[in-house]
Amino acid sequence: MSDNIVSEKKVGKELYGYQKDALQEIFRRFEDAPQDYHLLYQLPTGGGKTVIFSEIVRRYLERFNKKVLVLTHRIELSKQTSKMLNEFHVANKIINSTAKLDDQDNYSCFVAMVETLNNRLNDEKFDISNIGLVIVDEAHYNSFTKIFKFFDDCFILGVTATPLSSNIKLPMYENYHELFVGESIQHLIENDYLAKANLHSYNVGLTSLEVGANGDYTVKSSEDLYSNTDMLTKLVSAYEETVKGKKTLIFNNGINTSIQVFHAFKKAGYPIAHLDNTNTKKERELILRWFHKTPNAIITSVSILTTGFDEPSIEAIILNRATKSLTLYYQMIGRGSRIFGKKTTFDVIDLGNNFYRFGTWGADLDWQKMFRSPDYYLNAILSDEDIESSFRFELPSDVKKDFANSKDLFFDVKRVYIETIRAGESSKRVLEKSIEHHAKICVENSEDVFDALILAKKLGEEIDDRINRYAKCISKSTHNFVTWLKDDYRKKLNTHLRSNFDEIYEQIYGHPPEE
Repeated sequence: MSDNIVSEKKVGKELYGYQKDALQEIFRRFEDAPQDYHLLYQLPTGGGKTVIFSEIVRRYLERFNKKVLVLTHRIELSKQTSKMLNEFHVANKIINSTAKLDDQDNYSCFVAMVETLNNRLNDEKFDISNIGLVIVDEAHYNSFTKIFKFFDDCFILGVTATPLSSNIKLPMYENYHELFVGESIQHLIENDYLAKANLHSYNVGLTSLEVGANGDYTVKSSEDLYSNTDMLTKLVSAYEETVKGKKTLIFNNGINTSIQVFHAFKKAGYPIAHLDNTNTKKERELILRWFHKTPNAIITSVSILTTGFDEPSIEAIILNRATKSLTLYYQMIGRGSRIFGKKTTFDVIDLGNNFYRFGTWGADLDWQKMFRSPDYYLNAILSDEDIESSFRFELPSDVKKDFANSKDLFFDVKRVYIETIRAGESSKRVLEKSIEHHAKICVENSEDVFDALILAKKLGEEIDDRINRYAKCISKSTHNFVTWLKDDYRKKLNTHLRSNFDEIYEQIYGHPPEE
C-alpha cells in the first residue's frame, strides 16, 4: 500500500485530525508488511473506529483491484457498518442467512456476521478468491479467529477499544502480529472529542457472587444479589442522590434483575422502560425512539446495548452489576461518552465495585503490555475480598440522618481485632466492643429505650458488614456460622440497650434521662 492513496478527497464524514493520522499510520504499517499481515488497532469507544475503517475501505478499493470483507459479530452492527460504508460511497452487500449470493460479482465490499459467513464458507457458497483486505470489528471477540484460516493471503485489520481477548485461553497476540494504539481517552476528552465522566462509587458486598466458566460472574448469583430489596433500594437512592432527572441507561446482569429494576423505578414514579434480547424488533425501535425523545427517560437493560447502540444524549450510566471483563466495563461506560450539544460531561454510578477492580474510566492503561502479556494484567486484578477489605462502611444517607447527634459512627473491626488480640483478650471482646459502640450511638440519638431499639433495627446492614469483617479476622466464614453470629449480635444489642440504657445515657450527658 502506498501513502499516495491517502488523498484528502472529501467523501462521507469529515475525519478529525487524529483519525487522519491513524489512517496514514495504518497504511504505512501495511506498506512493507507481507500479504498475510495481521494488525490490531485500538481506539476508545466513541473515537470513531467505524468511520476510520470505512474510509480505509474506500481508499483501498480506490487503489487496488481487490475486494474487502468487513466482519461483525451482531446483525445490528452489520447494518450500521453497511450504512456507514454507504455514506462513504462504498457499495456493499450484507451477507446474512437469507442473502442470495448470485450477484456477488457486482460488489467489491461485503459485510458479514461471523457465524453466517463461517457457514457460507464451509458450504463453499461465497467466493473469496479476490479478497485482499479483511476488517474485523470488535476484534476482541475470539469467535472471529475460526475464519482466519480462509484468508491466509489477506491483510487483516482488527479494531477494538480493548485489546484483551474475550477468552483468556486465546490471547490476541496469537492472531495479530502487532498492536497499534490510537489516541487515549484522556486525550480525546481534553480535545473535546469525548465527554468527561463524573464517577460515583457505592460500596457493595460481592462475596456472594460466583464466577462461571467464562471467567465472569454468573447470571444466577448476580440475580440473587441485585434483585433483592436492599440492592434495589440502594439503586433507586443512588439515582435520586446523583443523577435524578437525567437521561439514564442502567446495565444489569440478568433479565429478572432488569425487570425488578423497572418495577422499582416505576413505583417511585420515574419514566422507565425495560429492554432485553427477547424484545421484538418493533418493540426495541419504539423503546429507543421514546428514549431518544424523552429528556428524563431511563432504560434498564441486559447486555443488548453494550455495542451497536449510539445515543449521544445519554447523561448518566449506572453499572448495576459487577463484571470481571475490562472490555465490558469500557463498553458500558462508553455509551455515555459521546459529545452532544452542550453536553461535555456525563455521570457514572458504580454499584459493582468496578472502579476498584479496573481503575477509573480513562485511566492510563498500558495496552501494549496487556496485548503482549494478558495474564500479567489479569492476575493483577484485585479479588472481591481484597477490594471489600479496604471499604469503610457508610450508613445510607436516610439512616445517617437518624444518627445526627453522633460524632463518630465508624468502628474499625480489623484494627480493634488486632488491638484486642495483642492485649491478650478473647476475640469475642471485639463483638462486645462493637455492641457497646452501637448501643452508644443509638442512645445518643434517642429519648428513651424504645427509640433506641427502633434505631438499632436500622443498623442491620452495618451489623452484617461488621460480622463479615469479624469472620474474616478469625478465619471462620462458613455460611451457617456467620448467619448465627449476625442473629446473635442483634439479640445481644437489644438486650444491652434494655438493660443499660439509663447508665449509657448518664455517661453521655452526665445525668439520667428525664422521666
